[in-house]
Amino acid sequence: MTLTKNDLRDALYVKTDLTKKQATGVVENLIELIKCTLEQGEKVLISGFGKFDVIEKNPRRGRNPASGNDLMLDGRRVVTFRCSDVLRRKLNKGKRK
Repeated sequence: MTLTKNDLRDALYVKTDLTKKQATGVVENLIELIKCTLEQGEKVLISGFGKFDVIEKNPRRGRNPASGNDLMLDGRRVVTFRCSDVLRRKLNKGKRK
Protein backbone atom coordinates (compact mmCIF):
# COMPACT_ATOMS: atom_id res chain seq x y z
CA MET A 1 0.00 0.00 0.00
CA THR A 2 1.18 3.49 -0.78
CA LEU A 3 0.56 6.31 1.67
CA THR A 4 -0.95 9.31 -0.15
CA LYS A 5 -1.63 12.91 0.83
CA ASN A 6 -5.29 11.97 1.21
CA ASP A 7 -4.31 9.17 3.61
CA LEU A 8 -2.29 11.67 5.66
CA ARG A 9 -5.21 14.11 5.66
CA ASP A 10 -7.67 11.42 6.75
CA ALA A 11 -5.38 10.21 9.55
CA LEU A 12 -4.89 13.76 10.78
CA TYR A 13 -8.66 14.35 10.63
CA VAL A 14 -9.39 11.20 12.67
CA LYS A 15 -6.68 11.81 15.31
CA THR A 16 -7.32 15.52 15.91
CA ASP A 17 -10.20 17.97 16.20
CA LEU A 18 -9.37 19.49 12.80
CA THR A 19 -11.88 19.61 9.98
CA LYS A 20 -11.01 17.85 6.72
CA LYS A 21 -10.34 21.26 5.15
CA GLN A 22 -8.00 22.21 7.99
CA ALA A 23 -6.26 18.82 7.88
CA THR A 24 -5.77 19.22 4.12
CA GLY A 25 -4.23 22.65 4.74
CA VAL A 26 -1.83 21.26 7.34
CA VAL A 27 -0.65 18.47 5.02
CA GLU A 28 -0.31 20.80 2.02
CA ASN A 29 1.57 23.44 4.04
CA LEU A 30 3.92 20.86 5.54
CA ILE A 31 4.78 19.41 2.14
CA GLU A 32 5.24 22.90 0.67
CA LEU A 33 7.57 23.85 3.54
CA ILE A 34 9.66 20.71 2.98
CA LYS A 35 9.83 21.37 -0.79
CA CYS A 36 10.86 25.02 -0.33
CA THR A 37 13.55 24.07 2.18
CA LEU A 38 14.99 21.43 -0.17
CA GLU A 39 14.85 23.83 -3.16
CA GLN A 40 17.08 26.20 -1.16
CA GLY A 41 19.59 23.36 -0.73
CA GLU A 42 18.94 22.96 2.99
CA LYS A 43 18.46 19.71 4.87
CA VAL A 44 15.16 18.60 6.42
CA LEU A 45 15.61 16.64 9.65
CA ILE A 46 12.58 15.01 11.25
CA SER A 47 13.64 13.48 14.56
CA GLY A 48 12.74 9.82 14.87
CA PHE A 49 12.02 9.61 11.13
CA GLY A 50 15.01 10.67 9.06
CA LYS A 51 16.84 13.32 7.07
CA PHE A 52 16.23 14.59 3.54
CA ASP A 53 19.29 16.12 1.90
CA VAL A 54 20.04 17.72 -1.49
CA ILE A 55 23.13 16.35 -3.25
CA GLU A 56 24.83 18.08 -6.18
CA LYS A 57 25.76 15.62 -8.94
CA ASN A 58 28.53 16.58 -11.35
CA PRO A 59 28.15 16.36 -15.12
CA ARG A 60 29.18 12.93 -16.35
CA ARG A 61 29.70 10.92 -19.47
CA GLY A 62 26.79 8.63 -20.37
CA ARG A 63 25.59 6.48 -23.21
CA ASN A 64 22.31 6.36 -25.10
CA PRO A 65 21.15 2.75 -24.60
CA ALA A 66 19.17 2.71 -27.85
CA SER A 67 21.93 3.94 -30.16
CA GLY A 68 25.05 3.33 -28.07
CA ASN A 69 26.22 6.91 -28.74
CA ASP A 70 28.24 8.67 -26.02
CA LEU A 71 26.83 11.88 -24.57
CA MET A 72 27.39 14.26 -21.66
CA LEU A 73 24.76 14.28 -18.95
CA ASP A 74 24.27 17.62 -17.22
CA GLY A 75 24.92 18.10 -13.53
CA ARG A 76 21.83 17.90 -11.39
CA ARG A 77 20.52 18.05 -7.85
CA VAL A 78 18.93 14.99 -6.28
CA VAL A 79 17.19 14.44 -2.96
CA THR A 80 18.43 11.65 -0.73
CA PHE A 81 16.82 10.22 2.40
CA ARG A 82 18.49 8.54 5.36
CA CYS A 83 16.20 7.05 7.94
CA SER A 84 16.92 7.65 11.61
CA ASP A 85 18.34 4.96 13.86
CA VAL A 86 14.98 4.88 15.67
CA LEU A 87 13.10 4.11 12.44
CA ARG A 88 15.77 1.65 11.28
CA ARG A 89 15.45 -0.30 14.54
CA LYS A 90 11.65 -0.39 14.19
CA LEU A 91 11.90 -1.59 10.60
CA ASN A 92 14.33 -4.36 11.55
CA LYS A 93 12.74 -5.31 14.88
CA GLY A 94 12.91 -9.05 15.37
CA LYS A 95 15.29 -9.61 12.44
CA ARG A 96 18.76 -11.06 12.83
CA LYS A 97 21.81 -8.97 12.05
